[in-house]
Amino acid sequence: MSPETASAAHDADTAPRDVGRGYVEDEYERDMRYLDDRIRACDDADWPVQPGRYRLVVSRACPWAHRSIIVRRLLGLEQALPMGIAGPTHDWRSWTFDLDPGGVDPVLQIPRLRDAYEARVPGYERGITVPAIVDVPTGAVVTNDFGQITLDLSTEWVAHHRAGAPQLYPEHLRDEIDEVAELVFRDVNNGVYRAGFAGTAPAYQQAYGALFTRLDWLSDRLATQRYLVGDTITEADVRLFTTLVRFDAVYHNHFKCNRSKLTEMPVLWAYARDLFQTPGFGDTTDFVHIKRHYYEVHTDINPTGIVPAGPELAGWASPHFREELGGRPFGDGTAPGPVAPQEQVAREHNPALPAVA
Repeated sequence: MSPETASAAHDADTAPRDVGRGYVEDEYERDMRYLDDRIRACDDADWPVQPGRYRLVVSRACPWAHRSIIVRRLLGLEQALPMGIAGPTHDWRSWTFDLDPGGVDPVLQIPRLRDAYEARVPGYERGITVPAIVDVPTGAVVTNDFGQITLDLSTEWVAHHRAGAPQLYPEHLRDEIDEVAELVFRDVNNGVYRAGFAGTAPAYQQAYGALFTRLDWLSDRLATQRYLVGDTITEADVRLFTTLVRFDAVYHNHFKCNRSKLTEMPVLWAYARDLFQTPGFGDTTDFVHIKRHYYEVHTDINPTGIVPAGPELAGWASPHFREELGGRPFGDGTAPGPVAPQEQVAREHNPALPAVA
């Protein structure tokens, strides 16, 4: 089990807040309470793997949910684990299904994700977070432990993987994947929030320094190898990508992580473009949802609610030349097929997509 799983908390960035309460804290601490039941492939599982029984609820805005969207697509679990998509913003009560006709999820028949949490724990008082896997027959959330969800998709749902699915969490590399993923989580995935939600200068400076020290470390590591661990895409790459793809659009400005833009860090920029242009990564990225969430929801950071028009996104489709380092994106597997029409990101939400499709 990944060390991140032990510390994978339900996050202030994905949990609606009470009216009048902001996101900034003197020193940001991630809420570590979550529903951590697991869906298992064993005979005595409380929640057995069953295709079609569960619904993965996500928002394309959220980096933690984006991980599960990517992994589900890479492994070909679209039929076995259908997906519901909440809108990019929320009020103090819950993420909502405002993208669906009538504002109601067509399968769960609920307008708010809170309803599924309340079905599991009446009077639920923790964060209403995404991703969440909901048991359709009962309408109750099984788990919102984002760190474990993607690992279990790789290890427990194997019988339902597509032919040619990659090995994202191969057993012989798990210790190294876990080690790298924990460092990335602490200093980068969570680090941008520790900087952005810091309410004191010392807390901000500490998070800012740790973030860019780790990004420099990652640049050095990736200067001579195409992927973070081994010569294929793994869980570690998925976890880093969802922060990098949001960096210039949100974190550089909104969270004051402004020593360098991603586009000014040559190795990481090429690495991120390599992944973006790989099926499963760029084609699951919705820049409009991403920007709307951060700039409209975090009103104590951005009180006007104005969403920036930039940055320019065409560069995501530019050549990266990372193939010169070797490596095989999917190992002995193959790329996933086209995105199902009902799950496609609108082209106007990701202008670089036509150039890499």
